[in-house]
Amino acid sequence: MIKQEEVDFVVDLAKECDTVDPIDWGQLSLTEDQAYQMMASSLLEQMASIPEEQRMHVMLSTATKLLVENFVLQLKLYGAEKLIKK
Repeated sequence: MIKQEEVDFVVDLAKECDTVDPIDWGQLSLTEDQAYQMMASSLLEQMASIPEEQRMHVMLSTATKLLVENFVLQLKLYGAEKLIKK
């Protein structure tokens, strides 16, 4: 079972990264805290189900996938479609 303290720790670290391109939470039907709590809790539960010796590789591959998805989304949002092959 994942402890709330672990979720809160991950949430605090994640929020520290949200300084460059902040999200307009007013347009969403959930709050910033709800989203962070939900994602951190889910991630901690997933990592707990993976053997410890595999966790770092799973976390790094997951982070890489999310960074690539975010990069492409940012390109699309800011009109850089010409950089993306169609």
